[in-house]
Parts: sequence; structure tokens; C-alpha cells
Amino acid sequence: MAFTFSKEERLCSRQRMDQLYAEGHRLMAFPFSVQWMIVDERSEEGGKCQVMIVAPKRKLHHAVDRNRVRRLTRECYRLRKHTLYQLLEDHHVSIVFSMVYIHNEIMTYEQLGHKMDKLLESLEKEILSAL
Repeated sequence: MAFTFSKEERLCSRQRMDQLYAEGHRLMAFPFSVQWMIVDERSEEGGKCQVMIVAPKRKLHHAVDRNRVRRLTRECYRLRKHTLYQLLEDHHVSIVFSMVYIHNEIMTYEQLGHKMDKLLESLEKEILSAL
């Protein structure tokens, strides 16, 4: 599996976002709040998993800080997503989820990487319990 983060993996559909926040499940994994939902694989336009990364202005007031957090989060996810993709492939399901950064300060890359491992582990457990 290539360690990429392509356009197909990004959640861009406004309808899908509205559906996610209306019907999805919530998971807290500090410094992220995750909203996730299993979708029908046949109707999925993108890949196995579509992700939206959010850094709200309410928590991080400066645009450079929000951009930094989004870049770090994308990089951490990109390098660690293979275990999640393997789980989705094994069970023949697709998901969409959003990660909202809820911390007031910017964490280092190493800290975020460790937190991303825990987040993906928790998300995999939640998906398995929902199946």
C-alpha cells in the first residue's frame, strides 16, 4: 500500500458531511474529536475511507496555527492509515470520518503521532463493535 493521501480519500461532499454529523457516531480521543459512520460500499464515490480534518478557529485563532495542525495531522494519518485500511478491506466496509482538533495548543509531530496511533486503535475497536 502506498503512503499517499489522495483526493479520493478526502471527504469533500457536503451531503456526506451533513449525513455524517446527523447520523454518525462520536469518539473522543484527545486531542481529537472523531465523528465516524459506516457507509454502503457500493454507493461510495471515493475509496475505502474518506477523511475530513478540521482545526477550528475557536480553538486556534491564527491561520498559520490551523494550517500547521492540519498538515501535521494529515502526515500522521497518512503514515498510519494502513492498519485501518486492512481492517476495512477484511470486513468489506467503507467509512467516512472527521477529525476535529480540540486542543488549544499545537502539539509536536511526535506527540501527535502517538495520539494518532491511539485514535486509530480506538476507531478500529468501535468499527468492529458496530459490525
